[in-house]
Amino acid sequence: MGLFKDYRGDDFRFSVWKMEENIDELLTLLPDNECYAQRLSQFSSLHRQLEWLSVRVLLYTMVGEHKEIVYEQSGKPFLKDGSYHISISHTRGYVTLILSALHPVGIDIEQYSERVSKISSRFVRSDEVPTLYKGVYTWSLLLLWSAKEVMFKCMSRVEVDFKKHLKVFPFQIAEEGVLEAQEYHTADHRLFSIHYLVQTDFVLTWCVDKL
Repeated sequence: MGLFKDYRGDDFRFSVWKMEENIDELLTLLPDNECYAQRLSQFSSLHRQLEWLSVRVLLYTMVGEHKEIVYEQSGKPFLKDGSYHISISHTRGYVTLILSALHPVGIDIEQYSERVSKISSRFVRSDEVPTLYKGVYTWSLLLLWSAKEVMFKCMSRVEVDFKKHLKVFPFQIAEEGVLEAQEYHTADHRLFSIHYLVQTDFVLTWCVDKL
């Protein structure tokens, strides 16, 4: 399947890759694929190998040249050459990546799953009320979780409590839209506008953090 979705804004771009290739097929899509193949040994599971390779293939597809992804101690990714701000996310069957040359970015993708209802007490505040969409609350719960993941990525801070420190204001779900949110972890109590898409089997959220 490969490139599933590609969106270009004025100062950012995000893409979604649907993971249907095997290791050999992914390697043929990369330059100097022997170098990538050697690094696969750091992952014990085939799933992680496919995920890691798919992210690199997606990045190469987006920029047309090799760029090395490295990580801060917190786990936040960045490009070694500093050419773009970057954020990465993955869920079962998909990886996604957002780039901006000008602004910090955050992106998150979550596969549809009823499991989110079982853990909602960990991240849903008393003043956040999930709404029905397609007859269930699952979609709004997924969007709440996903939006808070994006806020967390943009904040670049540790010890953020998704329930205590992050709030998404009331919203009515559509196939796409914008969620307004606020953090209470810092003295600034910053506001965020988080865009979203609802697809048949996942939700996608992203933010270009223009501060």
